[in-house]
Amino acid sequence: MTAEIREGQYAALPNGMRLHYASAGEKGKPLLLFVHGFPEFWYEWEAQLREFGTDYFAVAPDLRGFNLSSMPSELPAYKAKHIVEDLRLLAAELGYDSFVMVAHDWGGAIAWSFAIALPQLLRKLIIVNSPHPYLFMRALAQDPEQRKASAYMNWLRAEGSETALAKDDFKLLESLLSGMGQSPTPWFTDDVRAKYHACWSRGLTGGVNYYRASPLHPPTEDHPGPLRLDLNPEDFRIKVPTRVIWGEQDVALPKSLVDGLDGLVDDLRIERIPEGSHWVIHEQPQRVNRLIRGFLTE
Repeated sequence: MTAEIREGQYAALPNGMRLHYASAGEKGKPLLLFVHGFPEFWYEWEAQLREFGTDYFAVAPDLRGFNLSSMPSELPAYKAKHIVEDLRLLAAELGYDSFVMVAHDWGGAIAWSFAIALPQLLRKLIIVNSPHPYLFMRALAQDPEQRKASAYMNWLRAEGSETALAKDDFKLLESLLSGMGQSPTPWFTDDVRAKYHACWSRGLTGGVNYYRASPLHPPTEDHPGPLRLDLNPEDFRIKVPTRVIWGEQDVALPKSLVDGLDGLVDDLRIERIPEGSHWVIHEQPQRVNRLIRGFLTE
């Protein structure tokens, strides 16, 4: 038995943002907030909405800059603190003062920041292939292999990257969904492809602006990135019960990025999927669902 997904819903937030979201289940049940990454949109969580809408109020927004949500033109509008505030205001608009957050990729980066800034609002946190910001900062500053794996971030930060991504009917952007270029993507059917193309056709600048606005990227002569940051790891401690699901074939975010995570998260368990890529949510949706449900019922 699966729940019906409702699309085309909007929340007008007090900060001026208008977020589109899809949902499944009944408002009033515990809220599960699903947060997508790049180059995705709410549809990343389609299988999760159908699964968890049966006994939760499952909500997946389009983040600002993506798909049908507001797309600010100013680059500073894409700093993490503003996205965190969007999600806080969205939950409040939906009538919730506590909830569980499930997030992937850039959504995970925002979710880590949310848990650091507003732990009182989160009952549990579930992260899929998204590194803790302190560990990612340290790896970018100290690990040549991580700098090499993350070189694409500087390419995305460059002027005109959105034009290159859209060229030849989004050919390059589609290649990102092939296990970061490593393997075929049977989940990327013609129907799914059409949905993603419709999303991307609405604009890509907002998505790449997440990279442009972040200090976490491989250092260059013009942009020192994490080399200029002098941060205390205790300021990044996670006090929310946390489960991490990690596809270990992620070529951009290798499994070494979870090393040391137990020293920064008070209540942690890591579930590793050895054959999973960065797109493990699409590759193994039912396995991901089982892992999420296992944590929710603990």
